[in-house]
Amino acid sequence: MSKPGEGESAVVLLSGGLDSMVAAGMAVEAGYRINALTIDYNQRHRREIDAAKAIARTLGAQRHIVLPLDLSLFGGSALTADIAVPKDGVGEEIPVTYVPARNLVFLSLTLSWAEAIGAGHIFIGVNALDYSGYPDCRPEFIAGFEKLARLATKVGAEGGAVQIHAPLQFLGKADIAKEADRLGLDPGMSWSCYDPGADGRACGLCDSCRLRKEGFAKAGLIDPTEYAA
Repeated sequence: MSKPGEGESAVVLLSGGLDSMVAAGMAVEAGYRINALTIDYNQRHRREIDAAKAIARTLGAQRHIVLPLDLSLFGGSALTADIAVPKDGVGEEIPVTYVPARNLVFLSLTLSWAEAIGAGHIFIGVNALDYSGYPDCRPEFIAGFEKLARLATKVGAEGGAVQIHAPLQFLGKADIAKEADRLGLDPGMSWSCYDPGADGRACGLCDSCRLRKEGFAKAGLIDPTEYAA
């Protein structure tokens, strides 16, 4: 039985986090030949870059580009400026860890590479359930970007399209942890913490750590991440 992506090329936006790892694993499972793009935006949690490299190797990416883009020059986020990362729980407002228009910028770069190599598919690991309220994780954003991609590219002008896949869009963190387990992926390869300590451990208290820990607990699975709290 043929796979939906058998023989087709895809570009995966690979941050090194759990979500992007699972999205990449699902792309491989579907038969796509993946190319991985990681944006080194001078974020404070740089261990993600190493995680992305390990994931790309493990999943057999045809090519992995780590693209430098220093968003610390813009600031405006606790991930790119000297702003404290919140540690008091996941709230309802968009937190200061939001990086202005990050997924819009990153998807634009991913689209550029996809068109350059003739890949008709992009995978991104956003989800709209267990997340910190980021507007660029919503289904409306993904659908809107896919329409924009048709207008902004040569392939779109010539009647083609680059399809945006967000396979985790409606999954919570527990479901994503289960998908990692089903795919046989080692969650220890991925990195989620926004503010790791000097000893290399995840803080355990930022939004991302809290969501990850809660997801694995709900899934009844072991998270091999070593947390400081």
